[in-house]
Amino acid sequence: MKVIIVGCGRVGAELAYNLYKKGHEVAVLDSVGAAFSNLPPDFSGRSLEGDVLNHDMLHRAGIESADALAAVTSSDALNAVVGHVAREVYHIPHVVVRNFNPHTRRLYEVFGLQVVSSTSWGAQRIEEMICHEEVRTVFSAGNGEVEIYEIVIPSECSGRRLSELLQNKECIAVALTRGGRSQLPREDALLEDGDVLHISATFDGIEDVRRRLCEMGKVA
Repeated sequence: MKVIIVGCGRVGAELAYNLYKKGHEVAVLDSVGAAFSNLPPDFSGRSLEGDVLNHDMLHRAGIESADALAAVTSSDALNAVVGHVAREVYHIPHVVVRNFNPHTRRLYEVFGLQVVSSTSWGAQRIEEMICHEEVRTVFSAGNGEVEIYEIVIPSECSGRRLSELLQNKECIAVALTRGGRSQLPREDALLEDGDVLHISATFDGIEDVRRRLCEMGKVA
């Protein structure tokens, strides 16, 4: 795969090196030459210094035949413009952009780009690890807007119906495992101590589940 990485800070350098080690053809662009010092010494991909929005610069990077582009600079405006140009002008099939400042997230939504917001995602993960040990995240989609959570049903919830726990519309049961066997649970399923419940939920949905666990006697 031919991949262009725009921005050679810590994220860009790590991404470029990982892709290079996996055998991909990687070109890294940055407006500051010193940024390429972030790349490991054994990186043998291409490093191009200059204006990343310049047509000649993009042409030298091989944008006409690129399979993917990642814009990961510390400028949200630049990432959004580069991502938009890559997708709409050069029709690159895989375009991913980095959101540096969570307050400018809407900028990417206007362009309809695939976004990774490490700040928002990281803060949410740390909060969950600190405050909500009883509910464990096992899969995160996007930037955490929808996640799959694993809950080990406590003894206080034994005998309760699943519908009592999942009353929020933004929370859906994915699987209920009992004695090593999983099933697609019915809303009227009775929960037992030690059941492993997997649910898909938004942030508001899982907060409602946590509140109901507390109401059922689970100490958060």
